[in-house]
Amino acid sequence: MAYASADRAYYDADSHIMELPDFLKAYADPALRDDIPNVSYSASVVTDAEVDQIMDQGGRHSQEHVAAQVAMGDALIENSKEIQALGAFNGEDRSAAMDLLGFKKQLVFATHSVAFPFHPSSKKDPLLRYGATRAHNRHMLDFCAADDRLMGVGIVPLDDPARAIEEVDWAIKQGLQAIWVPHRAPLDRSPGHVELEGFWARLAEAGVPFVLHVGGAPLQVSKTWGNNGRAPVKDWLGGGENVRTKDAAVLHQTPEMFLSVLLLDGVFERHPGLRGAAVELGAGWVPELCRRLDWVTRIYGRSDESVRFERAPSQQLIEQMAFTPFSHEDVAYLMQDSHPDLYLFSSDYPHLEGTKDPIGRFERFLANSEPAVRDAFYSENFLRLWPEARV
Repeated sequence: MAYASADRAYYDADSHIMELPDFLKAYADPALRDDIPNVSYSASVVTDAEVDQIMDQGGRHSQEHVAAQVAMGDALIENSKEIQALGAFNGEDRSAAMDLLGFKKQLVFATHSVAFPFHPSSKKDPLLRYGATRAHNRHMLDFCAADDRLMGVGIVPLDDPARAIEEVDWAIKQGLQAIWVPHRAPLDRSPGHVELEGFWARLAEAGVPFVLHVGGAPLQVSKTWGNNGRAPVKDWLGGGENVRTKDAAVLHQTPEMFLSVLLLDGVFERHPGLRGAAVELGAGWVPELCRRLDWVTRIYGRSDESVRFERAPSQQLIEQMAFTPFSHEDVAYLMQDSHPDLYLFSSDYPHLEGTKDPIGRFERFLANSEPAVRDAFYSENFLRLWPEARV
C-alpha cells in the first residue's frame, strides 16, 4: 500500500536528491574536474560520518539499509529522511521509493550542489561555474533515467546571457523537464533584460517551465540586518548557516521581486507560452502580489507605456505561474483569496521540512473544499504546467 491514496492522483512539485560529494566532479568535463569543489553539507543536518560511510560502501546504501527502508511501506515518508532516505542519491532506489510514495510524477531538484554554479564571486571563473552547471544537468538526467515518474530539473544561472542560452538549449534537447533559475538579479541586469529575451523565448517555445526554488538566492539576510548588537541566533537546525528567524520572515521577498520585475519588463506578456513555478518559497504572499501588480500597472501605466498590458498582471500569473504553499499555510483560503489555479502540492521528499505527512497537513485546510478544488491542487495545476506528465 502506498502513502498517497489511489482514489486521487497526486503530482509532486518538489523532491530532492541528496548529493554525494562527487555529484558535480563525476559528471564534469575532464579539463574542469579538478577545479570543481566537492559538494558541502555544512549547512545541513547530514554529518561527515554519514557521508563517509556511504562513500566507503561504494556510494550506495547497504542492502540491509535499503531493505529496512522498503519495509516501512506507506510509512516511508514519515520516517525516511535526508541522506538516509530511500532513493536519496540512487535512481534505482528512488524508483522503489516512488512505489511506496504513490505519486504519479515528481519533480526532482538538487539540494546542495547548486551553491557553486548559482552564486557568482570574483573568485569563481564563469567558465567553471557554467561547467559545474553542465555537470549538474548531466547527473540529474542520469538520476531520473531510472524511472519516467522522475522529472529532472536542470539549472541555468542567468549571469552570462550567451552561456545561459547555450545551456538551456542543451538542457531542453537532452530532455530536462524544468529549468531552475536563481531568483536574484543576474549581476547588473534585470531578468527581463533584452539580452535574456532569447532565454525566455526558448523555454516558451519548448513548453519547458522555469522554476524558482529556495536556495536559488542567498538563504540569509545580509549581516547588516542581523547585527542588533546581541549574540548571533542559531538557524532552525541548531547551527548558523541555514535559515534563521529573520531569514524565514522575509524569504518571500526575493522571489516576489524577481517575478514582479520579470512581469513588469513584459516577459510574460511577450511570451504567453512561458510557464513557471515558485517552489518551497511559500505562497501566503501570492494573493497580495496579484493585487499589487494590478494596482501598480493601473496607476503607473498612465505615464509608463511599458506596463500597458493586454492582460492584467494577475491574469498573467494565473495563466502562467503556480506556487507551492508551505504545509502550515491555509491553501484553501489562498485559493479563495486569489485563484484556484495558482497552487501546487509538494512533498519535499526526503527533506525534513516536508514533514511526516504533507498530504494530511494540507487536508486540514482542504477537507471541506469541493472535489474540483482539491483536484486542482493535487494534480490539475501541475498538469497545466506539465501537460505531458498526465498518466
